[in-house]
Amino acid sequence: MKRTLSATVALGAAGLLVLTGCAAGESEASDTIKVAYQKFGTFTQLDAHMKQVKDAFEAENEGLTVELVPIEAQQNDYFTKLALMNQSAATAPDVMYEDTFMVESDADAGYLAPLDEYTEAWDEWDMFYDNAKSAGLSSDGKTYGIPMGTDTRALWYNKDLFEQAGLPVPWEPATWEDVLDAAATIKAKLPDVVPLNVYSGKAQGEAAAMQGFEMLLYGTGDTLYDADGKKWVTGSQGFEDSLAFIGDLYQGGLGPTPEQALDKNIGNIVASEWLPQGKLAINLDGSWLSGTWLETGTAPWPEWNDVMGQAPMPTQNGDEPGANSMSGGWTLAMGSKSKNKDAAWDFIALALDKDNSQSYDIAASQIAVRSDVSEDPDYQAANPTFGFFSEIVAVTNFRPATSDYGKISSEITIAMEAVMTGQQSPAEAAAAYDEAVVRIVGEENTTS
Repeated sequence: MKRTLSATVALGAAGLLVLTGCAAGESEASDTIKVAYQKFGTFTQLDAHMKQVKDAFEAENEGLTVELVPIEAQQNDYFTKLALMNQSAATAPDVMYEDTFMVESDADAGYLAPLDEYTEAWDEWDMFYDNAKSAGLSSDGKTYGIPMGTDTRALWYNKDLFEQAGLPVPWEPATWEDVLDAAATIKAKLPDVVPLNVYSGKAQGEAAAMQGFEMLLYGTGDTLYDADGKKWVTGSQGFEDSLAFIGDLYQGGLGPTPEQALDKNIGNIVASEWLPQGKLAINLDGSWLSGTWLETGTAPWPEWNDVMGQAPMPTQNGDEPGANSMSGGWTLAMGSKSKNKDAAWDFIALALDKDNSQSYDIAASQIAVRSDVSEDPDYQAANPTFGFFSEIVAVTNFRPATSDYGKISSEITIAMEAVMTGQQSPAEAAAAYDEAVVRIVGEENTTS
């Protein structure tokens, strides 16, 4: 039987007491810790998790108060608002919800405190997979974030719509052409249905750059960044081919209209309306998507598992390994300006202990990063898609962990938007991207 949250706190509190006193002195430490995190659209599981941990933490730590700061913003706006908070000691959070791809740049900016002295004394750190631990590492070799879970991405498709259109179920596309052909069939047979959604354009930020474009690019055999040479790649045929896919999708009438796609709320519309209402046939999206439809989600859909199927995103021409995915994930990090780092760590350790990690991973449909969670029968039985999305970790890729990535990512979305709206050809947009990369990093830091 799973322990209750209060029992978890009671068991964990004794082990965490040894850490008190290793930061600022008692007279200097604040009795309030500020916890900042994103609250946006249909993704409310994190808000519920933070409220639950706050109550348990305060119950076991008399005299300490947790001030929750939910930032209601889309992803790019969240990063901006969090950065503004971190610029002043008066507003900087003690604990923050930190995207793994922001760890490097935020550590470089001095916003994050290293956690190594805490993890070295934390027995539960051994339960985290090594590759998950690396998500919170910066190039200085220090750990700045503790992972909450990870994710993979694939094609979600509506089995009922596929059968109506005469398409095979289960669907097993082997190439990009197979994906576009299926979308064309949907368009011809079911004209009132949006055939295929791939997030694109500046308004979608990382949902477009990573979840859309990089899901294509890494299926061509090309890459954004040469990690061995530590140089950004320009002149990539795979980059241009990926933009051509976006052009075929949007200019070919196989996706949402550009106006719909550039709506900041498109992700919420897809999850809570288009898919449950049978208005979208294929959606390139993340492993977390079904969390919206669970009984505990914001748009419960009891039939979702009967209606929705999943297929790996194929490589461009079916080349090995045959499929491609992208993985990311979020961490909890400690603010460098925190006046009570010990209490901040205690909150992080409680929020991500075994039971609380498992509770959050189930509610948010996250792939577990702790071995004791991933092996737990309750976790394995909680969502029928966990097995599928965990299996494609074998073909997943990760964003470049460099401080330049945020600027490069923005240029990717600009190129996508230029092609999806017909303002530039794929070749023109790729050339403009190459020029932007050189401006950002310098020609000496690029390779063709």
